[in-house]
Amino acid sequence: MADPVLMIPGLMCDARAFLPQILHLGRDRAVTVALPLMGPTVETMAQAILATAPSRFALVGMGLGGEVALEMLRRGGDRITRVALISTDPLAETPQHAASREARMVTARAGRLPQALAEEIPNTALADGQTRARVMRQLVDMWQSLGTDVYLQQSRALQRRPDHQRTLRGVRIPALIIAGAQDTLTPVRRQEFAAGLMAFARVEVIASAGHLPPMEAPDAVNSVLSAFLQGPLQLQQPLPKKEPPLLLR
Repeated sequence: MADPVLMIPGLMCDARAFLPQILHLGRDRAVTVALPLMGPTVETMAQAILATAPSRFALVGMGLGGEVALEMLRRGGDRITRVALISTDPLAETPQHAASREARMVTARAGRLPQALAEEIPNTALADGQTRARVMRQLVDMWQSLGTDVYLQQSRALQRRPDHQRTLRGVRIPALIIAGAQDTLTPVRRQEFAAGLMAFARVEVIASAGHLPPMEAPDAVNSVLSAFLQGPLQLQQPLPKKEPPLLLR
């Protein structure tokens, strides 16, 4: 039987962010969703999810969920059979971005969560087209369900997230990077850099998507994920390559 799939959504998203993928992939394998809600850091979130995860599983993470997935690879990589990272930045947050995030957190504490989230994921972070309004409505529904406390907790975890370049260099399982061509928050080049650190990674750029490909272009993401999950686990040893320097920003 195919390995189960564990999916971790991003900032202020719940299972609805992966609904098309759950329905599509769930036809031939078990699919579960773990929300990154446990504890104030990426590390505590990863530890809590690993505690209840299957003994062997494929892992899919988006945004904050991708950061948690990277920490899970560092802690329990021997249980993970393959990994897909969507809109995921492997680097720690810069002081400038941390300061901007702090300002949004102040806005949320003042009772203006919609304003904070509109600054967090602006319209321009999504692909320009007919799907943008629909995706924004879905986002607002999830934001309202999760509320201010979750936003503050997850924002603090993103501020404190570790640099995972060394983790990526140690990944020896099939890996897939899914990037939205129109993502202005986690640019394609940053995700290509992450793929370049892994031995068996490839990048799929979704032309019709921005920061949230599973919601913006569900059919394309379903197709890419299905092919990846059905691919071989035994991969050829890659040729030795020069270690790229750590990327500092």
